[in-house]
Amino acid sequence: MNYETTIRAEAADGVTADFTGARTLTRPIVPRWLLVGGIGLFGLLLAIGAYFALAGGEPVPAGDDNSQAPSVTVITPGKTTVAGIIEAPGTLAARRPMPVGVVGEGGQVLRVTVDAGDWVEQGQVLAVIDRSVQVQQAAAQSAQIEVARADANLAQANLDRALQLVARGFVSKADVDRLTATRDAAVARVKVAEAQLRELRARNDRLNVLAPASGYVLQRNVEPGQTVGPGSGALFTIAKGGEMEMLAQVSEEQLAGLSVGALATVIPTGSKREFTGQVWQLSPVIDQATRQGTARIALSFAPELRPGGFATARLSSGSFTATVLPESAVLADGKGSFVYVVGKGNKAERRTVKTGAVTEQGIAITEGLSGREQVVLRAGGFLNPGETINPQPLRK
Repeated sequence: MNYETTIRAEAADGVTADFTGARTLTRPIVPRWLLVGGIGLFGLLLAIGAYFALAGGEPVPAGDDNSQAPSVTVITPGKTTVAGIIEAPGTLAARRPMPVGVVGEGGQVLRVTVDAGDWVEQGQVLAVIDRSVQVQQAAAQSAQIEVARADANLAQANLDRALQLVARGFVSKADVDRLTATRDAAVARVKVAEAQLRELRARNDRLNVLAPASGYVLQRNVEPGQTVGPGSGALFTIAKGGEMEMLAQVSEEQLAGLSVGALATVIPTGSKREFTGQVWQLSPVIDQATRQGTARIALSFAPELRPGGFATARLSSGSFTATVLPESAVLADGKGSFVYVVGKGNKAERRTVKTGAVTEQGIAITEGLSGREQVVLRAGGFLNPGETINPQPLRK
């Protein structure tokens, strides 16, 4: 029993014993998984060596591998003839606003016949002023004319009788001269009275507020019962002929590119309707504070054009040749507008540009590009100057 136990324990430790009792060392058993892993690793190393042997070169260092460079779409824009369009904000106004006030002595307003938004004709009564006192004054003056005429007729009759008696010697030449002077004075008083009556009637006609010209009533600042006079200010404001205009504010440089007669499209704020007009006047001076001038655009009457409202104008400033880029290619930061172009070695190169008119095709570049460069079309905001890129021409 003791002999068998000893043999098994020693065999477990890699030691065997013969029948004589002598012990012999045996080789340890290698695990199967370790043997299979070693064979696989050896095969992988052989495959890598064979690949580089067949490729005929050394593996490329990681720092020189351009396969990881970002792919970007590029275009070569060239030059394009662009119709010059200037977009400018501004306000709407009446082209010829006419303030209408009291031209006579005034009085109490009895009736107002029009309101803001009405169309009036030249000479139309806008407001009726009380004239009861002036009517009585005119009647009294008319009676004075009759008195003067009676005096003149009497003086003429006296003169006629004296002329009949002067030949008989009953009336002296001096009496005739005196009667003639009396007659002439009486006739003159008739003319004075008639002139005074015409003056009163003219004053009465000026009591009512009349439209000086046909047009569109913009403002009404009077109500019945109000007492008005020469110092009351404008009671109405009329746009002569209904003509409107837009006061477009443009920069000094843009103003130099415009001319009288240039076509313009005006879009009032809050409206999708477009109105066509023409530049009829360019500001002769530049505002020193804003460095801007005014282009006055004449517009025909339309109810949608409300003076005082804001609008945007697109003015034609001729045509020019420039590089045109999509908006996605033009970037901007605190230093100004710029684009990325493909430089030497496919490096991203920042290029400062000056933008011009915005057209349907894109943004016109007036300075900074010749048109022969490869410009990054999109994703420029994710690039850095000097970064290696993989340019891909835009497929049309």
